[in-house]
Amino acid sequence: MCSLCGILGGKAHWTDTGATPEVFDGHGMTPRRERFDRAGVVNKVLAHYRLTLKDWQGAQYVLRSATGKTAIVDNLSQMWAEAEAMTGRDLDPLDGGLLQALSATRCD
Repeated sequence: MCSLCGILGGKAHWTDTGATPEVFDGHGMTPRRERFDRAGVVNKVLAHYRLTLKDWQGAQYVLRSATGKTAIVDNLSQMWAEAEAMTGRDLDPLDGGLLQALSATRCD
Protein backbone atom coordinates (compact mmCIF):
# COMPACT_ATOMS: atom_id res chain seq x y z
CA MET A 1 0.00 0.00 0.00
CA CYS A 2 1.20 3.52 -0.63
CA SER A 3 2.20 5.66 2.33
CA LEU A 4 -0.82 7.96 1.96
CA CYS A 5 -3.26 5.04 2.26
CA GLY A 6 -1.38 3.87 5.33
CA ILE A 7 -1.84 7.28 6.94
CA LEU A 8 -5.53 7.58 6.13
CA GLY A 9 -6.56 3.99 6.79
CA GLY A 10 -5.51 1.62 9.50
CA LYS A 11 -6.68 1.17 13.04
CA ALA A 12 -4.69 2.25 16.06
CA HIS A 13 -2.11 -0.22 17.34
CA TRP A 14 -2.32 -1.24 21.01
CA THR A 15 0.95 0.61 21.71
CA ASP A 16 -0.82 3.86 20.81
CA THR A 17 -3.59 3.31 23.33
CA GLY A 18 -3.45 6.06 25.89
CA ALA A 19 -4.16 6.17 29.57
CA THR A 20 -6.58 9.05 29.16
CA PRO A 21 -9.92 9.05 27.32
CA GLU A 22 -9.99 9.76 23.60
CA VAL A 23 -11.77 13.02 24.30
CA PHE A 24 -9.61 15.51 26.14
CA ASP A 25 -11.55 16.70 29.18
CA GLY A 26 -9.11 19.39 30.30
CA HIS A 27 -7.77 17.36 33.24
CA GLY A 28 -5.37 14.94 31.59
CA MET A 29 -3.04 14.75 28.65
CA THR A 30 -4.29 14.76 25.09
CA PRO A 31 -3.68 11.58 23.08
CA ARG A 32 -1.18 13.58 21.02
CA ARG A 33 0.76 14.60 24.16
CA GLU A 34 0.79 10.99 25.38
CA ARG A 35 2.21 9.93 22.03
CA PHE A 36 4.91 12.61 22.27
CA ASP A 37 5.82 11.52 25.81
CA ARG A 38 5.86 7.85 24.76
CA ALA A 39 8.36 8.68 22.01
CA GLY A 40 10.48 10.52 24.57
CA VAL A 41 10.75 7.43 26.78
CA VAL A 42 11.52 5.22 23.78
CA ASN A 43 14.25 7.67 22.72
CA LYS A 44 16.04 7.12 26.03
CA VAL A 45 16.40 3.46 25.06
CA LEU A 46 17.16 4.16 21.39
CA ALA A 47 19.94 6.63 22.30
CA HIS A 48 22.00 3.64 23.45
CA TYR A 49 21.85 2.35 19.86
CA ARG A 50 22.39 5.80 18.29
CA LEU A 51 18.83 5.97 16.96
CA THR A 52 16.07 8.56 17.35
CA LEU A 53 12.31 8.43 16.99
CA LYS A 54 10.04 11.36 16.15
CA ASP A 55 6.27 11.56 15.91
CA TRP A 56 5.04 12.39 12.43
CA GLN A 57 1.63 14.06 12.24
CA GLY A 58 0.26 11.92 15.07
CA ALA A 59 -0.10 9.05 12.62
CA GLN A 60 3.33 7.49 12.18
CA TYR A 61 6.87 7.68 13.51
CA VAL A 62 10.15 8.51 11.79
CA LEU A 63 13.10 6.40 12.94
CA ARG A 64 16.59 7.73 12.16
CA SER A 65 20.06 6.34 12.63
CA ALA A 66 23.23 8.32 13.31
CA THR A 67 24.42 7.39 9.81
CA GLY A 68 21.37 8.89 8.08
CA LYS A 69 19.19 5.82 7.57
CA THR A 70 15.51 6.70 7.88
CA ALA A 71 12.36 4.62 8.12
CA ILE A 72 8.70 5.50 8.58
CA VAL A 73 6.87 3.08 10.88
CA ASP A 74 3.24 2.86 11.93
CA ASN A 75 3.69 1.84 15.55
CA LEU A 76 6.23 0.93 18.21
CA SER A 77 6.10 -2.77 17.37
CA GLN A 78 7.25 -2.05 13.82
CA MET A 79 9.78 0.43 15.17
CA TRP A 80 11.67 -2.23 17.17
CA ALA A 81 11.90 -4.53 14.14
CA GLU A 82 13.11 -1.66 11.95
CA ALA A 83 15.60 -0.55 14.60
CA GLU A 84 17.11 -4.04 14.61
CA ALA A 85 17.33 -3.96 10.82
CA MET A 86 19.03 -0.54 10.89
CA THR A 87 21.60 -1.52 13.47
CA GLY A 88 22.13 -5.03 12.12
CA ARG A 89 21.80 -6.58 15.56
CA ASP A 90 19.22 -7.73 18.07
CA LEU A 91 18.18 -5.03 20.53
CA ASP A 92 18.34 -6.74 23.90
CA PRO A 93 16.32 -5.02 26.67
CA LEU A 94 18.55 -6.75 29.24
CA ASP A 95 21.84 -5.57 27.68
CA GLY A 96 24.12 -4.57 30.56
CA GLY A 97 25.29 -1.39 28.83
CA LEU A 98 21.71 -0.33 28.11
CA LEU A 99 20.59 -0.95 31.69
CA GLN A 100 23.54 1.01 33.02
CA ALA A 101 22.79 3.92 30.68
CA LEU A 102 19.11 3.90 31.68
CA SER A 103 19.91 3.80 35.39
CA ALA A 104 21.88 7.02 34.94
CA THR A 105 18.82 8.65 33.30
CA ARG A 106 15.33 9.22 34.66
CA CYS A 107 12.60 7.71 32.46
CA ASP A 108 9.62 9.74 33.59
